[in-house]
Amino acid sequence: MADLKERLLPPKPASAMNLREAANRPSASGRQPFQGMDVLGLKKRGQGLRSWIRVDSAGNSQVIEVDKFTMMRRCDLPARDLRLLDPLFVYPSTILGREKAIVVNLEQIRCIITADEVLLLNSLDSYVLQYVVELQRRLTTNAASEVWQSEGLELNRRRNKSFENVFGGSPSPDYLPFEFRAVEVALEAACTFLDSQAAELEIEAYPLLDELTSKISTLNLERVRRLKSRLVALTRRVQKVRDEIEQLMDDDGDMAEMYLTDKKNRMESSFFGEPSLMGFRSNDAAQSISAPVSPVSSPPDTRKLEKSLSIARSRHESMKSSESTTENIEELEMLLEAYFVVIDSTLNKLTSLKEYIDDTEDFINIQLDNVRNQLIQFELLLTTATFVVAIFGVVAGIFGMNFPISLFDDASAFKWVLAITGVTGIIIFCAFVWFFKYRRLMNL
Repeated sequence: MADLKERLLPPKPASAMNLREAANRPSASGRQPFQGMDVLGLKKRGQGLRSWIRVDSAGNSQVIEVDKFTMMRRCDLPARDLRLLDPLFVYPSTILGREKAIVVNLEQIRCIITADEVLLLNSLDSYVLQYVVELQRRLTTNAASEVWQSEGLELNRRRNKSFENVFGGSPSPDYLPFEFRAVEVALEAACTFLDSQAAELEIEAYPLLDELTSKISTLNLERVRRLKSRLVALTRRVQKVRDEIEQLMDDDGDMAEMYLTDKKNRMESSFFGEPSLMGFRSNDAAQSISAPVSPVSSPPDTRKLEKSLSIARSRHESMKSSESTTENIEELEMLLEAYFVVIDSTLNKLTSLKEYIDDTEDFINIQLDNVRNQLIQFELLLTTATFVVAIFGVVAGIFGMNFPISLFDDASAFKWVLAITGVTGIIIFCAFVWFFKYRRLMNL
């Protein structure tokens, strides 16, 4: 991995002082080569240059410096598609099939895939380097397997024939085109990255939730709140990748656009054309250049024949392209379906974790409600006891008035008043408690 980093890192640019010294240094003839020109002005020209990692179909990688407009012309892409790959902007995961390229924006993997190469934004991220290493490994492995397949071609043909006889269908191809292999590695890297983050979140979440269940504190509640925010963000990213794959699987046109090798082969075959038709067109062109013919004297049979030939050739090419597109759509659909299952499993894992967090929150709310109810019951009992004690204050206030009573002359009268007041207060308190239980206001 360290060797790959050294190989992919661009060379260090010369400093401004070195450029000035080189500009002011006289040549062998004694003249200043850069006299009257600011070398630092060259920086304005290369302001839009970006470092890209290029991986070709043979597995060779190199670092190239390409500006935005050159990349647009090279891959036939609009500016809005290149904006998806800009690390300064945050865009959701997207897979776009264009005429000559596939734009992939999956987590850290932001690349442009063509029929012959993969252009990846140069980055020191470990996942980007792992993507390059894995793609090179698979390309070299597939190159070796193609040699083995060329030797055992007859054996594969017999196996395919037996497959058709037994299962009544056509077998899947033994290899994928270059662009599909690159898309597969990107999907695998994204799914692996998201699944690893989901696993780390699970390892951190379950002990924390169990601790919160046993001990409700402000610190534990704050940790769970942060955990839940991370879970929501990760779920949103996983859901976007899943929706993108599902949208591709549901749209046959988008999947057909992603088959770049087939479109490239059809374009080359239509460019070269059939030999007889090319000879006819070249002779016709030579005749038109040597002696221009008026519309009145041009033979109508020749135009009818050329029109019929072009219509027949276009129908034949459309039939061939439709058949190959159907097969390739099935091939790509199987590839997308495999990673759809993987990302759906990750989403189910996060959904289960979210449900566990919701259940924990419900359990904590139930505990808090129970404590709150107990406090309300205790407050109700305390209020009832305060009411009973207040009766003693009323009796004391009555006997404290300044008027003569014969009861004051009896020494044992105080005991009887105290006993009767206490028994009355107890009876009133018990009557209140019975009423509360009868009305199911308290659980005693």
